[in-house]
Amino acid sequence: MATLVSTLFISLDGVAEIDPAWHFPYFDDHMAAAVADDYSGVDTLLIGRVTYDSFAGAWPDREAAGEDDAAFAARLGDVRKLVATHGDQDLGWRNAERLDGELVAAVAALKETPGLGRVLVPGSISVVRQLLAVGLLDELRLLVHPVAARHGERLFDEGEPTYPLTLLRSEVFPTGVVRLVYAPATAPEPVAYEDVRGRVGSETD
Repeated sequence: MATLVSTLFISLDGVAEIDPAWHFPYFDDHMAAAVADDYSGVDTLLIGRVTYDSFAGAWPDREAAGEDDAAFAARLGDVRKLVATHGDQDLGWRNAERLDGELVAAVAALKETPGLGRVLVPGSISVVRQLLAVGLLDELRLLVHPVAARHGERLFDEGEPTYPLTLLRSEVFPTGVVRLVYAPATAPEPVAYEDVRGRVGSETD
């Protein structure tokens, strides 16, 4: 079964809609290495339409310009890209195709594709929300910026149920950005204040 991984830049207050004003001041070599790691060994990108339009509107031109980011742009162009969209417009970028059918069913089938290893979901907040809700996401990778964005679309909307997660690994960058890698987890047993009040104010060595 393929592994489905989400990667997102996010602010302390949960905004995952990137604003260059709060994102790029924190982009250093450590974050670049984290991004390179996220994309390493990826067989397919699964992208929402808004994120795809952003990528397709920038990376082909960066590849053609031949500057420092051209090699990464070429990698994005070469990889298979599945776009979750209801539109029928020409996608206009090589190796891009529409994801056929309803998102959840199509992704469930995609994960069962023989020989498919890792599928990366860059950005694509709406897609990530839907996959989290049905338990199809295997990893949630967050690069948490030390800033409260105060506005913009947040990753987690209000609703039920909660999403328990387990922390697989973490890393703190010199800029204060924290890289957190989570996987879905089983919800812990219910605990009330009466169950923990003996620990309140207790000292530890």
